[in-house]
This record gives sequence, structure tokens and C-alpha cells, in this order.
Amino acid sequence: MTAAPPHALAEPVDRVGGGWTAALSLANVAIWVGWYGPLQILLAQQAEDFAPGTGMSKETLLAWVTGVGAVVSLAANPFFGALSDRTTARWGRRTPWIVAGAAGGALSLLLLAGAGGLWTMAVGWCLVQLTLNAAFAAVTAAVPDRVPRLQRGTVGGWLGAAQILGAVAGTGLATAAGGIAAGYAACAVFAVVGVLPYVLRYRDRRIGVADRPAWSSGSFVRGFWLSPRRYPDFGWAWLTRFLINLSNALVILYLLYYLRDRLRYDDPEQGVLILTAVNSVTLLATVVVGGVWSDRVGRRKPFVHWSGVLMAAATALLAVWQTWPGAIVVAALLGVALGVFMSVDFALMTDVLPEARDRGKDLGVINVANALPQVAAPALAAPIVTHLGGYRMLYLVAAAVGLAGAVLVGRIRDTA
Repeated sequence: MTAAPPHALAEPVDRVGGGWTAALSLANVAIWVGWYGPLQILLAQQAEDFAPGTGMSKETLLAWVTGVGAVVSLAANPFFGALSDRTTARWGRRTPWIVAGAAGGALSLLLLAGAGGLWTMAVGWCLVQLTLNAAFAAVTAAVPDRVPRLQRGTVGGWLGAAQILGAVAGTGLATAAGGIAAGYAACAVFAVVGVLPYVLRYRDRRIGVADRPAWSSGSFVRGFWLSPRRYPDFGWAWLTRFLINLSNALVILYLLYYLRDRLRYDDPEQGVLILTAVNSVTLLATVVVGGVWSDRVGRRKPFVHWSGVLMAAATALLAVWQTWPGAIVVAALLGVALGVFMSVDFALMTDVLPEARDRGKDLGVINVANALPQVAAPALAAPIVTHLGGYRMLYLVAAAVGLAGAVLVGRIRDTA
């Protein structure tokens, strides 16, 4: 007699295979290509082109566009996560949103490719954030849906590797395509093709109408607030992620301009690509290893703490050693630390989720800690760079913020 398939809301106990992890990781690569091609290269180039007609500097224009887009991301991720929790489609509750989000993201990138000024650039980037966050919320929620707790560090490591590979691939595509429009088109194609192996090969688990969270507009809206008093571990884990991600966002926001205007590097676009590649190599050396090690010892907090401390130290080094060799060393150190942080912190987050019924929504709230720094970073970075001490002060502030995140992980009590 064939056993009934596991219930979609049950805590998973069966380990996932390498094929499932690889396919989900490739889908994650595709999403990050759609984000990082624009963020690392294309938006900065467009900001430089459009700034003369706006009365803003290129730094301010870029900060404005990325900040507004991050506000959209801030709302979109938990919103689509909550919708996926409630989806009863025959293809499951996550797959429809992966497909729709990737397709919408590709179309939005093509709109950006044809942007002729500030407003079409801003609208296009907001649509990219809206649609790709729908896909990302569903991809992220698939992990606690399907992966047992003591395998989540490993799977989180592969998803972390996918994120940095997406950043490298997006930066490479944007650089090698030969122009802004071609760069956006290349990222758009990758965003669609990359999700196909997962959605075509692996069946998602369905929930019935009776298992869907009860609906009312008031409860739907109130559900996005998770009280730190009621769920203190969730609150401290969220704050830790927010602070460390804010530190990282402050480092990378003006990287292209830092190389061009502070270091006077001859080819800053190529410099961004080189630093991204160095960071990626060291990150890939630790991201999976860190997750596997964490699974084997059954502990998360020490890994998150010490990786955050190393990130803060590397960022402070960038403030005092402002040379091209210094930038390469910092990129390598940040990669080592970020690799461990990405994999283990993801597993830590899934360990503190309050309820299985709301995994997508709650992970969306956690992912706000990824998006909110994109709003806060431009607001902090622009005045620091232009009026309050320049890049040296920017990186000292970033180091202090990251160190605070590393320290506060110790406040989490109910997990090791």
C-alpha cells in the first residue's frame, strides 16, 4: 500500500535530495541575477546618464531610485509570502508565484532597458522589485516546507552560494552584454530560464481550502506584525539580520563611485566585477561548509556571532586602508564571513518561525530585514559621503552597525 504524501503543514522529516536542492538553488540564482545586474552596474550607469537633467547628483539620483524600489520590496516580500500561504492551486502554493514572479521580473527588466529618464527608471525598478520578490518569497518558503531542521544549514549554504553566484552572473552579464539595454535583456532571459528546472521537475505540496489561514482583511493586515514580546527569539533574530545586512548595504551601495572618485581606479566597472569575483570566491569557500558544520554540531548562534564580528572588522579596515589592494583584501575577508553568516543565519531564521501555517508570510517578514537596509542605506550613506566625512566615515559607521548585529544574536534564547 502506498503511503500518503506528507501534509504540507507538517514539520518535514525526510531529507531532500541533491537534485531538489540544485534546482531550487538555480531558481535563486535567476532571481538574484535580476536584482544584481541592475544594482551593481546598470542602475548606476543610468543614474549617471540621467542625473544632468534632474538637478541631482548621480549619487543622490541612484540613492533615490534604489530607496524607492527597496520600499516596494519591503512590502512585496511578506505580502506575496502571505498570498502563497493561502494559495490552493493544483500546482501547489509556492510554484505559481515562482512562475509569475520570474515572468513579471523579466518583463520589468525589459521596461528598464527602454527607460528614457528618471521616472521610467524608477517605475521600472519598482516593478522589478515587486515581481521578483513574489518569486523570492515562494522560493524561500519552500525550504521550511520541505527541509528538516538539521539539513537547513546545508540547504541554506547552497542557497547562499546561489545568491552570490547570481550577483556574479548578474554583474558579468551587465558588464559583458555591451550596453545598458543589452545588459537588462540578458538578465531578463536568465531570470526566466533559471526557474524552469525547479517548477517543471518538482511537484509542490498542496493545501486544501480547510487548511488555508482564516481570512479577514483585519487579521490579514495584523498578521504581518509579530510581537517581539510574544516571539522574542524571532524579534532578536530579525534585528540581527537587519543590522548586519545594513552594514553590508552601506559597503556596496556606492562601490562603483568609491572606485571611480576616491581610489581613481582606471576602469571602475571592471573593478566592481573584480571585487565581486574575489568576494564570491571566498564566500563560496565558506558558505556551504559553514552550513554543513552548523548542522553537524547542531548550533547556530556562535557561527552568526563570529561571522558578524569578522564582517565588522573587515569593514573597519576598508575605512583605514583606502587603496586598491586594500579593497581586494576587504572583499576577500567579507566573503569569508558573509558565507558563514548567510547559510547559518538562514537556518537560524527557519528555526524561530512561529507557525507552519504562516511560513511564507513569516519568512517574508524576516526578508524585510534584507529589504529595509536598502531603504535605510541610501538615507544614511548619501549625507555621510557628501557632508559628514566621506567614504572613511561611511565605512566606520557600517562597521559599528555590523558589530551591533553580531553582539545582539546572543539575546536569542530558545535555540543553540
